[in-house]
Amino acid sequence: MSTRTWEDLQIPAPGTFAIDVAHTRIGFMAKHMMVSKVRGNFGEFSGTVTIAENPLDSSAELTIKTESITTGSADRDGHLRSDDFLSAEKFPELTFRSTRVVGYSGGEFTVLGDLTIRDVTKQVELTVEYGGAGTNPWGQELWGFSITTEINREDFGLTWNQALETGGVLVGKKIKIEIEGEANPV
Repeated sequence: MSTRTWEDLQIPAPGTFAIDVAHTRIGFMAKHMMVSKVRGNFGEFSGTVTIAENPLDSSAELTIKTESITTGSADRDGHLRSDDFLSAEKFPELTFRSTRVVGYSGGEFTVLGDLTIRDVTKQVELTVEYGGAGTNPWGQELWGFSITTEINREDFGLTWNQALETGGVLVGKKIKIEIEGEANPV
């Protein structure tokens, strides 16, 4: 892969890269019944990252199909697709568009961007860990990344909940988002 040295990292040369769906997982975690965690992921998505000459000027876009949400429970998945949560029929996509890179330290970038869920757009802050670049055994160039953030689902209008007899609520407000993946030159 055509790489260059920047801040002691070997990063890709400037260019546009597509997220490799076969080697990327977009996952999330929410508290359930105040005592455990439910994890899930989205199976259908597409996105690009444009690495600029100055890496701090780079940008990214991601589109996720809301219908592709899965948690391992068909009933729960149907509820998450319903109007109580994602309203997948009315809002078939979640989108993220970066607005700027605001920091860098030790292989991690801090990226601000606009996340749209349903019809609500809010700025979120992502921690993006650069994983390195290479070429797979079939000659395809790639680079890897890990992304984490946390959002309050109620900020996006996802306010459905149910009070528990023992106190607390069925579904936590905070959603942790974790993306592990690879990108390839376009």
